[in-house]
Amino acid sequence: MIYFAYSSPLSATKPLFYNYSFSSSSSSTLSLSPAQTSSSMASNNEVVWEVPGYLRVYKDGHVERLAHPGPDFVTATYDPINEVSSKDIIIEPNTGVSARLYLPKQVENKPEKRFPVLVYYHGGGFCVGSAFSSWNQNNLNLLSSKANIIIVAVEYRLAPEHPLPTGYEDSWQALQWVISESNDEVWLQNHADFGRVFVSGDSAGGNIAHHMVMRIGSSEGMKLIKGMVLVHPYFWGVERLECEIEKAGNESSKVLTVDTLDKIWPSVCHGTSGNDDDRINPFVEGAPSLAGLGCEKVMVCVGGKDLLRGRGRIYYEKLKSSGWKGMVEFLESHGEDHCFHLFNPGCDKALEMMKRLVDFFN
Repeated sequence: MIYFAYSSPLSATKPLFYNYSFSSSSSSTLSLSPAQTSSSMASNNEVVWEVPGYLRVYKDGHVERLAHPGPDFVTATYDPINEVSSKDIIIEPNTGVSARLYLPKQVENKPEKRFPVLVYYHGGGFCVGSAFSSWNQNNLNLLSSKANIIIVAVEYRLAPEHPLPTGYEDSWQALQWVISESNDEVWLQNHADFGRVFVSGDSAGGNIAHHMVMRIGSSEGMKLIKGMVLVHPYFWGVERLECEIEKAGNESSKVLTVDTLDKIWPSVCHGTSGNDDDRINPFVEGAPSLAGLGCEKVMVCVGGKDLLRGRGRIYYEKLKSSGWKGMVEFLESHGEDHCFHLFNPGCDKALEMMKRLVDFFN
C-alpha cells in the first residue's frame, strides 16, 4: 500500500479530511504525505478499529480508506463529448464545504430560458467517496447533458474524522445555498429555474437526500422542492428482511455484505442508538412519517441483486401508503448490483435508468 494525503481540487489552503490508500499502479496525482512515509508507518500501524473493505483507523489517528471510488480525483473541465462545462466552488470557506457545478452547452446557449437544478449527494457509506471522483464526473456529465439540467454535486465532510451529523449539516447548508436564490453564482443566476429544484443521491447520498427533503417539509415557511430521486438508497436496520437473509446466503451482492452494513452506521455516527436509529432506519417505530417529505414527486431506484433492494422497496411502499400527496415512481434494475450504473454506465440497464431520470427531471 502507498499512503497519500488527499487534497481536493479546492483545498489549496489546507488538506481535507483524510489519507487514502491505493496500489502503486494508480495514476492519481495526489501528493505523498510526509506523516505516512515507510519509516513512520512502522511505529503507527496498530489498527484501532475497522470496517472491513471500507476503512481502517490507526492508533496514530490516520485513516486508511480501502473502498471505492479510490483517489481518482479529476479536475473540473469542459467535456467535449457531452458538451458540458464544470467548475468547482467553495460554499463555506470555514468548513471547506464545496461543490462541483455542471452546465450543459444547450442550457448555456439559451439565456432566454430557465432550466431545472439538481442538488446531488455522492455515496460511500458517509466515509468514502467524493463529488470530485471520475465516476461521479462521468455520470453527472452524461446526466446533465441528457436532461438539460444544471447540477450541483456537493462535497460534504466525511466520517470518521467528521462523524455524522456533520455530513447532514454540510449537505443542508449546500441545499440552502442553492434554493435561497440569493447566492451569487452566475451559472445559477443566469440559467436556473428555482421553481424546479431536485435533490438526488446514490447509496449514502440517497439517505442524505431523504433527510434533506424531510427537513424541508418540517421547516416553517420553506417552499417545497420539485422532486427527489433515491438511487439504491442506504437504509438499514437491526432486524433482517427475508430478502437480505436470502441474498446474504447465496452471496447475491458482490458489492455489499451484511457484516459491512451492520458496522458502517455505528462507525460513522457518534452517539447513535445503533442500526435502528431512525436516521438509518426511517421505518422504525417512532420515526418521522414519510408524509412529511417536502417535495412534489419521488423516484426510488433499486438493483435486483443489491443487498439494499428490500429497504428501497419498503421506502416506496410506505411512502405510497403514508398519506403523502405527491407522485412516486419505482424502478428496479433486474440482475444488477449496488450502484452498477457508476461501474458500467453503458449497459442496457444503466441506459434505461438514465432515460427514466431524464423523463423525471423534465
